[in-house]
Amino acid sequence: MRRLPASGPAAPPLSRRSHLRRAAALAISAALVAVLAACTPPTPSAGEPSAAVSLDRFHAQDLTWEDCADYAVTSLDEQYFPLAPDAECARLEVPLDYSEPEGDTASVAVVRIAARGESMGSLLYNPGGPGGPGLLTTMAASVTLAESQITERFDLIGFDPRGVGASEPAIDCYSDDGTTAGDAVFERLGTIAPALTAADTRALVERCADGSGGMNALANVGTRTTANDMDVLRAVLGEEQLNFLGQSYGSRLGSVYAEQFPENVRAMILDGAFDPTLEQQDRLISSYAGFQATFDTMAASCATQPDCPLGADPASWTSAFHDIIRPLADEPVPARGEELTFEVALSGVMGGLYSPDAWPRIIAGLHEVQAGRGDELLELAYGIGGLEVDGDASDGTAEALMSINCVDENVLSPDDLAQLRADTYARAPFMDPGTDVTEAARDKCADWPRTGELGVPYATDVEGLPATLVVSITGDPTTPHAGGIRLAESLGSTLLTVEGEGHTVVSSGASPCVDEIAAAYLIDLELPEGELSCTL
Repeated sequence: MRRLPASGPAAPPLSRRSHLRRAAALAISAALVAVLAACTPPTPSAGEPSAAVSLDRFHAQDLTWEDCADYAVTSLDEQYFPLAPDAECARLEVPLDYSEPEGDTASVAVVRIAARGESMGSLLYNPGGPGGPGLLTTMAASVTLAESQITERFDLIGFDPRGVGASEPAIDCYSDDGTTAGDAVFERLGTIAPALTAADTRALVERCADGSGGMNALANVGTRTTANDMDVLRAVLGEEQLNFLGQSYGSRLGSVYAEQFPENVRAMILDGAFDPTLEQQDRLISSYAGFQATFDTMAASCATQPDCPLGADPASWTSAFHDIIRPLADEPVPARGEELTFEVALSGVMGGLYSPDAWPRIIAGLHEVQAGRGDELLELAYGIGGLEVDGDASDGTAEALMSINCVDENVLSPDDLAQLRADTYARAPFMDPGTDVTEAARDKCADWPRTGELGVPYATDVEGLPATLVVSITGDPTTPHAGGIRLAESLGSTLLTVEGEGHTVVSSGASPCVDEIAAAYLIDLELPEGELSCTL
């Protein structure tokens, strides 16, 4: 074993997770909703504190830990919060705009689950997104980590990022009459959104601003701002350096934190890694190609069953799928008092592709559609879209995801969008609705207020960063393994390659090999020599 050089004193997820995976599925749907995200030309310092700006008053605050009951956003939260009965919640005050720290403030909801043994300090956890409900998923993770050395030695700290869940102001773009899974522009999870006009995009941003604390609040929900919030939280928790576990989008958030605060990192695991070198269009195409590969693997598994709705011929799986769901565009089928459309059905299928555990639900859903019902695929679409299955209430996941990506990502021209459609259906033909893909459209984030942007590539030429660990599954449907390789190269991280299917793995219980390596690294800053690999 190689002991990594400590960069300071020792301080102080959900994959095959049965029903707990529902929380993680909400958090890792970035590639599905981010199709039309936007940002401005590069201005890396915008919205960030300058050297002359003091954050002392924020660093000096004391968190008031209390029962988490008042932090529930939906009735689903209320059902899941008891999973961690010892959890405590608090509110962290942060500047609304870090370029104006004496101005308005925001409130970040934080959860703490104390270490089961002698604590080494805090492990900050982000389960993905953007827009993922950090409180809910951290409580779920505490259950799957219940036997782990990690929660034996670390206080598990989660948070609803700025604009998300119980944090205030939270993003709210829903119409007052109760928008459901198929109605909102920002919920076209698995397909390219319909053509929008200038009036459409302006109405969308105004509706979001009205419900979310104003235009300045929308402008300050990007990843770089949340990385600043993380550093305030680190200081308030009394940690000289940060221990961080980020999964899916959390790998982007961790990478940006490492870029901005390399000297403040003790240990960092980035699991299900985003490729830091890809602009929005290339990243989405790469992700959709990954979904196609996973669809094919799922279909191959289905083909071993005598009643597979996709048949046994690999050359016909995609066309058989089209035969089942394309008619929904013109003739939706009833589903739990609503209707299952093509867009919502595809959203449900793509949500189910995240984990092999959900593949039987996809197959059952396709059988249902053939029989004239859509309940199963609607439920899958609701889960990935952040909606309650039996109602119109939203936890805000889809809206926050859209808003964060609108700050982080590139503005796409109508020609870009048309090309994105064509490239998407070429690389992921199972997603193709069979309709014209050349129609001009306006980027839904075209009118979004912005103070800065993520910038691509990011997390490059980072100096002073201690050894970090990137974990990547070879059959990951949404953050392909190639992206994990590139992130590890970019940060100079050790890469742990995991052979198998799924999205994120650390301490899910799916691989004791991964768990052992992750725990040894976080606790003792130790990693095995040479290339690292595990299996699922």
